[in-house]
Amino acid sequence: MTKKDLVELVAKKGNLTNKAAREAVAAFLNGIRDSLKRGEKVVITGFGTFSVRKRAARPGRNPKTGEKITIQARKAPGFTPGKTLKKVVR
Repeated sequence: MTKKDLVELVAKKGNLTNKAAREAVAAFLNGIRDSLKRGEKVVITGFGTFSVRKRAARPGRNPKTGEKITIQARKAPGFTPGKTLKKVVR
């Protein structure tokens, strides 16, 4: 499912125009993005939890030259599905 498909689904299920559904989906996704940017967790009961995960520095290799390099530590978004979502997917 693409973002476009999601907008169409929200418009159909919510009796909204495509423009209103597009704005609603954008607001939802921007809210999640902004919360993660601030380092906060986003918990959607019955669906899952979005969080920021810390990745430690680690050794790596430049694929072009084969030279050993150190990959810097960084933050990455993560998602943990909730019980209800896991049950539905199985």
